[in-house]
Amino acid sequence: MNSVIKNDILCETMHFRQLKNGLNIYVIPKGGYNKQFAIYATKYGSNDISFIVPGEKNPTTVPYGIAHFLEHKLFEDEDINVFDEYSRLGAHPNAFTNFNTTAYHFTSTDNFYECLDILVGFVGRPYFTDESVEKEKGIIAQEILMYEDNPDWKVFFNMLRALYEKHPVRNDIAGTIESIGQINKELLYRCYETFYHPSNMALFVAGDVDPNRIFDQVEAHFEKGIKKQQEIRRIYPEEPDVAIKEEVREKMSVSRPLFAIGFKDTPVGTGGKSLLKHIMINDIITDMLIGPSSDLYNKLYEQGLIDDSFDCGYIGEKDYGHIMMSGETSDIDRLLDEVGRAIDNIKNTAFEEELFFQIKKKKMGQFIRNFNYIEGMGYMFVSLFVKDVEIFDYMEVLESISYNDIHNQLPNIFHENSRTISIIEPI
Repeated sequence: MNSVIKNDILCETMHFRQLKNGLNIYVIPKGGYNKQFAIYATKYGSNDISFIVPGEKNPTTVPYGIAHFLEHKLFEDEDINVFDEYSRLGAHPNAFTNFNTTAYHFTSTDNFYECLDILVGFVGRPYFTDESVEKEKGIIAQEILMYEDNPDWKVFFNMLRALYEKHPVRNDIAGTIESIGQINKELLYRCYETFYHPSNMALFVAGDVDPNRIFDQVEAHFEKGIKKQQEIRRIYPEEPDVAIKEEVREKMSVSRPLFAIGFKDTPVGTGGKSLLKHIMINDIITDMLIGPSSDLYNKLYEQGLIDDSFDCGYIGEKDYGHIMMSGETSDIDRLLDEVGRAIDNIKNTAFEEELFFQIKKKKMGQFIRNFNYIEGMGYMFVSLFVKDVEIFDYMEVLESISYNDIHNQLPNIFHENSRTISIIEPI
């Protein structure tokens, strides 16, 4: 059965159908748009290395980097060259793997329905051989070495490894050369059959398209009789509340020091609107403290302690979360002193209520603007999908956040023992 969800604030309508096999399909028609965008995602990322397959009792543990490896391998379709086919149709395909998600997508200006067939087709047809797996190890090993030489990548993962002792978020998404060496076609098929079941996936489409045609077309790709899968149990080790290291430094070929400051948070432990609200509250607090509208940001900028490379925000999922501030600086020690004093000040005197409403309004505007950019809608949809949140719930949750929510959360974050600093210094 199809359902239609309308949002009066956004003036948008989303069409939805869940197939009998559990696949959720979402379509937001955008009449008059000359582009179409489709993204096909699974709740499966680099953190999923220990899990219990539905119907089994004992845990399965796989090497780091296997989700990313699997993303690479699915493009090697036995029947067609995926990239050549998309090129022939004038479309642009791509994919990504992060800590919690793997997604495949394309943007087209014509031949949309043929492009959609290719997407659902190759993602649904795994084809691995011993020879192709061994060949891929060499390709991914080169990618790993490339990231090892990337200062931005290093400063970020050095921070995560200093924050987290056991949680798999501390490990590189692509794995290590040693870990990918343990991957074989049997492990790839096992992970595929577990995490690429339609019940664990969603398809999102935006553009000038026909929702009913999409629903029927996608449903035709699946064999009849495939039943919904039980929930996959993901196993994560018990993680301390405090940061593991106060500081980590490394020297690389950079012109100015790079930094990433992390504040570890206690995970919510569940998805849905409660998780989304927790993320939004912490993100608003971070923005109020050191975002572009804050006094601290302007002070640090004027002193040359941060520049346009600076970024900040809250990163949170069901089982982990942290506040992060990163960029380049001329003096890391002065920067840390200024941030520390600002944190002490807001914990003693709190934020101005007017600033809260200003930041909240900004967040609303950013969300609404995403609906003018179909790729942005798709990426946002996927980031919410893995949190068990639907895209139209975002505005409802944001509107529900009050100044008291901000005030009540302040004592729970920015603790000294939860902080770490990662620094990349010039050689």
